[in-house]
Amino acid sequence: MENRKVFLITGASSGIGEATARLAVKDGYRVVLAARSTSKLEALKDELGSDTALAIACDVSDWNAQRRLIDRALESFGRIDVVFANAGFSKGSPFYGGKDKPDEWKEMVLTNVYGSAVTARLALPELVKTGGHFLITGSVVGHITSIRNLYSATKWAVTGIAQAVRNEMVGTGIRVTLIEPGVVDTPFWGAVPKPGTPELHPDDVARAVMYAVSQPPHVDVNQVLIRPTGQPH
Repeated sequence: MENRKVFLITGASSGIGEATARLAVKDGYRVVLAARSTSKLEALKDELGSDTALAIACDVSDWNAQRRLIDRALESFGRIDVVFANAGFSKGSPFYGGKDKPDEWKEMVLTNVYGSAVTARLALPELVKTGGHFLITGSVVGHITSIRNLYSATKWAVTGIAQAVRNEMVGTGIRVTLIEPGVVDTPFWGAVPKPGTPELHPDDVARAVMYAVSQPPHVDVNQVLIRPTGQPH
């Protein structure tokens, strides 16, 4: 048990994170599941098995909460081999003509941008020890402009984080992969209307994650851009 690799996932309570956790366990990993929704996390941990999965409540916009996440993962499993910075959400109000919601954008930027950066900062020293893999969830709209305004800008920032981390980690053996999904049928959308396009399933993206992770150590899949067939740019 002690020699099994450890896969840490933020935003693990639903959608892409949840699907990735299931595939990671199937591939022999122990998993550290982090999210704000504790009830969903506990249910997933029970499904995967308490000897294999650790559930930790964590708001990624809180530096100290993420520090505790890393510490508890190490206390329980002794190592971290793969980190998937997947936590994020969208608030869809436009720059022009939207309702005044002063905290709406702030929370999104802190989660999507700051939270992802903190995950990298705190996890990378542990990944150096194991020659590990850092993955981060961007988006198709991290490449193109979007009517979904500031959310798109946060994903452009995530693209920059991935590139910066990869540059910094040259020579360490760490691999860095940016996962960029198109429209996925997940709870991510909330009350925001989905575009009228085909949709990916969370498992589709999770398989892309595991494809990158499963490559030989000398192969670094830098970027996976994955859209449902027929989704326009």
